[in-house]
Amino acid sequence: MSVNPSKAAIALVGLICMTILIALGSIPSEQGIPIITMVIGYSVGNGMAALTNKVVEPIIRKKDQK
Repeated sequence: MSVNPSKAAIALVGLICMTILIALGSIPSEQGIPIITMVIGYSVGNGMAALTNKVVEPIIRKKDQK
């Protein structure tokens, strides 16, 4: 099994930042919880696809040459 450290780091930083912003009251939990849920869902979805040997499309990629 291979791990993409950059994707994992981005997800971890996002989770930590959102948790801190909610804890400090900078953003309401009604707005922060859906973002945290999305990051967790994205991470789990990519992990499950990788475990089942399915192709995982990157969010950012080079433009196709025309």
